[in-house]
Amino acid sequence: MKSPFSILQFFAVSLLLFTAETLSATTLNIVYIGDSITAGAGLHFKEGDLAPPAACSAALRESGFEVYDSNQGHSGHTTKDFLPSQPLDPKSDFSKAKAAAEQLLTAHEGQLVFSIMLGTNDSAERGPNGAPLSPEGCQANLKAIIDRLLADYPQSKVIIQHPIWYSPTTHNSSEYGAKGLARLKSYDPVIESLVKEYDKASPDHVFVGDRDAFAHFEAHFIELHREEKGVDGTFYLHPNKEGALRLGQFWAKAIKEVIPSAKN
Repeated sequence: MKSPFSILQFFAVSLLLFTAETLSATTLNIVYIGDSITAGAGLHFKEGDLAPPAACSAALRESGFEVYDSNQGHSGHTTKDFLPSQPLDPKSDFSKAKAAAEQLLTAHEGQLVFSIMLGTNDSAERGPNGAPLSPEGCQANLKAIIDRLLADYPQSKVIIQHPIWYSPTTHNSSEYGAKGLARLKSYDPVIESLVKEYDKASPDHVFVGDRDAFAHFEAHFIELHREEKGVDGTFYLHPNKEGALRLGQFWAKAIKEVIPSAKN
């Protein structure tokens, strides 16, 4: 028969193991990869505005996750800008994303997640690096990025968020237009197809994220976008304060479908 002290020790160890397992399952280290929309272009952070990644992490915390994150959104950048070079350029977008992942993992135990929303700048008629990019090119670039992420971080999860709507009048320093918007829509099926490929080759690692924000932003474009002036008049491309919050919530919902929290 075990002594009372031994029984207490047993329960103490069990509690510690349960706590460690729960922490590991609900702690997320998220690297948000994207362009100016991810970066939060035009928002007033000093006044309390949140970029979509910050809004996403806040929503996840409200759902019971412990979240640490890094916003790796770069204005004007494309899937081509994020391609991993051989050897890696330490100043490249990909290297910066890797450095962010390393810092998060060093500081906090937890599930590493890469949330990617790219394609807006790829879809432009002219201007951004590599634009205009075909659907096949978008798929190939995303695959090259994700392949390297999984090679370097085999326990990570990659979530591809579908890009959101922009107005056909979008024309700032780069030209997007109606053709660009149609091209952006053509990326949706290749994202779905790419994830299906990973489902077979590397199950439980790569997921389709949000699919709903595009239509939501199109239906509520005045409410959710900054009104910007461009070459072709007023255009709507970047989320305003409310739009950034909504987009972050869409991303959080998608992430929760991939990684349920202990609270849920």
